[in-house]
Amino acid sequence: AHGSPTGRIEGFTNVKELYAKIAEVFSISPTEGRGLASPAPGDGGSLGQILFCTLNTHKVDMQKLLGGQIGLEDFIFAHVRGETKEVEVTKTEDALGLTITDNGAGYAFIKRIKEGSIINRIQTVCVGDSIEAINDHTIVGCRHYEVARMLRELPRAQPFTLRLVQPKKAFDMIGQRTRSSKSPGEGRVASGKETLRLRAQGLATLEEGPSPFEEEAARQVDDLLESYMGIRDSELASTMVEAAKESPSAAQLACGLDSVLGEFAFPQEFVAEVWAAV
Repeated sequence: AHGSPTGRIEGFTNVKELYAKIAEVFSISPTEGRGLASPAPGDGGSLGQILFCTLNTHKVDMQKLLGGQIGLEDFIFAHVRGETKEVEVTKTEDALGLTITDNGAGYAFIKRIKEGSIINRIQTVCVGDSIEAINDHTIVGCRHYEVARMLRELPRAQPFTLRLVQPKKAFDMIGQRTRSSKSPGEGRVASGKETLRLRAQGLATLEEGPSPFEEEAARQVDDLLESYMGIRDSELASTMVEAAKESPSAAQLACGLDSVLGEFAFPQEFVAEVWAAV
């Protein structure tokens, strides 16, 4: 995404393996180090981590994030870590104005910043920044919902420190401060043909692209995830749509979600709204 050569990636069956294969082809350290995927002048060939990937654009465009589905004609751009920065934040109200997502491979990052919010007033915090630590407590390896919960539970009026890693700067990066959750492109794959479906557990499968019904239902569920939990996750939303389609009632959906997604501890009213939306 920052101007390195292209390469062919093969031999992966899930998101973590995909990131590992990209790192292998471009000699990017999957764990430690920072810098470019390919040596830059004065860079000394240093290594760097992949923060996230976008589909069909090199820009930090949160509407084009790689999730659990890749269209067979999609082109993947990898965004590696750039500079590290620390900011001090005082929580003057309950909501910070952040929406968190993750790359499925251990990094949580900022997907949206609400206009007029606490974080929106701190210009050094940007969409695409990976959250590396809260008050020097590392959160690498934590899921996005865990990070969102930690931020919600921080006490008001007490300053705290965020350690952030921004993506390596490239040609014409965009700096989204806020985006409407009603964006029509949210969560959609570029091609309406077959897609490669990547799952957290199990092998990748080739499937027909989501139907207009499934796309709209997943978008609505993703909106609910943001309003209730402060996260966006198109793959999680699609999984919940599949579960809801097979549930004749909200109560049965709740039981089904508890069995496969119990770690999220979804509120009952949230599950009821998901079932109603689907």
